[in-house]
Amino acid sequence: MSEHTSSQPLWDPDLVAKYDVNGPRYTSYPTANHFNDSMSPQTFTSTLSHLEPEQDLSLYIHVPFCDTICYYCACNKIVTNNRKHAVRYLEYLFREMQRVSETLTSRHRVRQIHFGGGTPTYLTDEQLTETFSAIRTFFDVAPPNELECSIELDPRTVSRARIEHLVQLGVNRISLGVQDFDPQVQQAINRIQSVADTASIMAAARDNGIDSISMDLIYGLPLQSTESFSRTLDQVIELSPERISLYSYAHLPDRFKTQKQINVVELPNATTKLDLLRLAIEKFRKAGYEYVGMDHFAKRDDGLIEALNDGTMHRNFQGYTTHGDCELIGLGVSAISQVKDVYSQNAKTLEDYYQALDDARLPVERGIRLTAEDRIRRDVIVNLMCRFEVDAVEFEAEHGFSFAEHFAPELAPLSAFIKDGLVSWDNAGIRVTPAGRFFIRNVCMVFDSYLSPTTSGFSRAI
Repeated sequence: MSEHTSSQPLWDPDLVAKYDVNGPRYTSYPTANHFNDSMSPQTFTSTLSHLEPEQDLSLYIHVPFCDTICYYCACNKIVTNNRKHAVRYLEYLFREMQRVSETLTSRHRVRQIHFGGGTPTYLTDEQLTETFSAIRTFFDVAPPNELECSIELDPRTVSRARIEHLVQLGVNRISLGVQDFDPQVQQAINRIQSVADTASIMAAARDNGIDSISMDLIYGLPLQSTESFSRTLDQVIELSPERISLYSYAHLPDRFKTQKQINVVELPNATTKLDLLRLAIEKFRKAGYEYVGMDHFAKRDDGLIEALNDGTMHRNFQGYTTHGDCELIGLGVSAISQVKDVYSQNAKTLEDYYQALDDARLPVERGIRLTAEDRIRRDVIVNLMCRFEVDAVEFEAEHGFSFAEHFAPELAPLSAFIKDGLVSWDNAGIRVTPAGRFFIRNVCMVFDSYLSPTTSGFSRAI
């Protein structure tokens, strides 16, 4: 395994222009757009019941509710101020937990919990307490020193007292949505959030023992300029989160209705958008952040960097993680599970989610069971996304045949990357060069047998 910490993606504007095409983010392979309704609750139930007794779990809890609309948002959310919706939702969420628990034939240890949304802190302190109590009732949760428990926070919805309460419940990691600190940009996306409020919440977290804070930013938002985004980046670096996620805004108003509130005229052009990305990469490097992989940066002493270097980093529907040995069970409306060779997604509407549980079945609506070829290609794509390499000897030992022979048809489309110095391919396997890491989505697309010649419906790869 090669060492990664000393290498960073290199910026070449000509290559960026060449490879800036639409493509998947590869939080799974096959990607979620290939899920179908042939995945039944019975199939997922059978998969859960056949887990090995010693298999550890990761739980994802989806809380879909938000107080206000953020115009850029592409998440599955329900905007409402009627708190009664959350009361009913939790009743059904706990019923789903119980049904999943009863399906499992062993008391599997839960080593990772992540709350996402929506806005998880839409729930009251009492409701959060009830939720944690339910988790511990229906699952074997690891002790605090062995558990990673994270929650996505909207700093506008929390206080110092709430941070204290979350820590008491077991939360030891937080992720803060920021996107941009510029007031004009915030006005354009309907998300007003001051630096002071964000700093206050981060200080409260650190005062209560949380030593891992992640911050989400978006480039390509309306009214962003290199000058304004530079100020935001400086403010973020001053706040010093352990991890930073830097996402490209994908304007897809036909799929995400709230994006119709975005003024298209105010969106930065392609050149400016790439300048924003280049600026962020330069500033993060100078500030001591390493490039983990697609969209993600972390401080050099962060666990993700250690996992990247020792080959244990993994990628799933929550992004990069150090818990690749855990099977992921998603709970709540629209939540996605990844268990063995089965991906399943819950019903996307509350009505369908509730109806399934009223019918005494898991609320699985769609998904996919991987074929043998899917598993092979998933192995390649995961290794590229998480290790920037595919070891041919390891591949042959695991799968029983030659990597070079099996993927001979991929050599032609990969030759462009080789010529551009982004990838090397020999008897040892594939190695992504430091410059190539920035184009990792494009490299993975070569091995994606589901992609059509004209890929649409995805965000830009860069």
